[in-house]
This record gives sequence, C-alpha cells and structure tokens, in this order.
Amino acid sequence: MSFDKRARRRRLVLVIAILIAAHFYIRPWVASRFAPDLLMLAMMLVAIRSRPGVAAVAGFLVGLTADVLSPARFGAGALSHTIVGYLAAYGRAVFFPDNLLVNAGLFAVGVWLRSLIVLLASGAGPSELASTLLIWGPIQALVTALVGVVVVVFFRDWLAIRLDE
Repeated sequence: MSFDKRARRRRLVLVIAILIAAHFYIRPWVASRFAPDLLMLAMMLVAIRSRPGVAAVAGFLVGLTADVLSPARFGAGALSHTIVGYLAAYGRAVFFPDNLLVNAGLFAVGVWLRSLIVLLASGAGPSELASTLLIWGPIQALVTALVGVVVVVFFRDWLAIRLDE
C-alpha cells in the first residue's frame, strides 16, 4: 500500500471520527426530528468509497449502535443500515460519486430509505408510518444531505473528491 493511499485512509477515518463525535455531542442539542443523522452520514461516506461487502459490514455496525440508542425493535436499525450501506456502495457503479449533487441525493435517499426500513421492520402503525415518511423523514433527509454537502465541500481534499462542476 502506498503512502498516499494510507494517508487518504487515515484522513477518511479522521473525518468519520469527527462526524461520530459530533453526532453524540451536538445532536442532543438540536430538535430530534430535525437533527441530521451524522452516524448515517459517516456510514454513507464509507459506503461510497468501498466495496458492497465492506459497506454492508460498516452499515451493520452503525445499525447495531443505532439499535442500542433507539426505541424501535432491536435489529431494525442493523437491518436498515446494512441494506442502505450495501445499496450505496453498489450504486457507486451506476452514479458518479464525485458530483456534489449526486452526493447530496445519495445522502438524502439513504436517510429516507433507512427510515422506511426501520419503520417497516419495527411494525409501526399506519399513522406513524405516514407522518414519518411524508413529513419528518424528508425533512431529516434534506437536513442530513445539507450537512453532508458541507462536510464534502469542507473536507474535499481529505476525502479525495473532485468537485468539477
């Protein structure tokens, strides 16, 4: 492994560590329904830079962490994060991940899809399912995508993203 590849990997790990620390330090101070999901954002950044198997394992680990902290059925978060991580890594072959708009869309769709899978796996009622998927889910997805765009722009050199638009 070359020095440049190791340095890029270390910088990615540092960005992920910053996002995880911010998730547990800043997120409790923001209204919970509007708060960006920084764990999901960190997992998506790993997923679009790795193979589908690695992304699924990363999603599973993030999902287990989310399961411990959520009132949904245990395993719903692990399942949803695993599926979203795998699909994000697989989608890298279809979409060009160096485009800022594609990254924002990927972050938003990933957060919304994760919410859908968690609600379905935890047996949510129709009213909760409708309100979350039609109101609160899109708001959280857009806020997370906005924060994701800021992170990608701010750390573009560290994440090795070319933003040629």
